[in-house]
Amino acid sequence: MGIQNMFVGRRSLAFAGAAALLLSASCAPSEPKRRELRMISPTYAFTIIPSQAPPHAREGILYKVVIRDRDSRQPIETGEGQIYANNAERSSTWDGFAKGAELGTYYGKLNFVTAGTWAVAIRFRRDSLHALEKVEWMQDVLNERASAVP
Repeated sequence: MGIQNMFVGRRSLAFAGAAALLLSASCAPSEPKRRELRMISPTYAFTIIPSQAPPHAREGILYKVVIRDRDSRQPIETGEGQIYANNAERSSTWDGFAKGAELGTYYGKLNFVTAGTWAVAIRFRRDSLHALEKVEWMQDVLNERASAVP
C-alpha cells in the first residue's frame, strides 16, 4: 500500500509541476501585438499596418499597405494609389504610394495636424486601365506629444 501511495504522490507532483509551468508561461510578457487593419474592396484585399497606433497629431505616420487580389490572393505588383485623410474642420493630409521592396507592398505617410477623429481612405488600382477602388475607415488621433525642447 505504501508503494502505491508513493506513485500517486509522484503523479500528483508531476501534474502540479506541469500546471505551474503552463501558468508561468501564460503570464510571461508577450511580444507587442502588431496593429493591422484588414479591408476588402470588390477586387483587392488590403492589410494596413501603421508605424504607430493610435497615431499622435503632428507626427509622421508611415503606413505599410499590402495589397493582394481578393480572389487569387496574389500580390499586386504594379499598382498605383494614395492614402489620404480629412477631419471635420476640413484639415487634410495625403500621400501617393511608394512601391516597397516586398511584392504587393506600398508605403504612404500621413501627418495629422490636429487631434480628433479623422476619416482615412485608400484609393488604388492595378494599372491605368482599371478603375480606382476605395476603402475607408475612421481613425482617432491623439493629442500631440509634449516636446522635449521648451
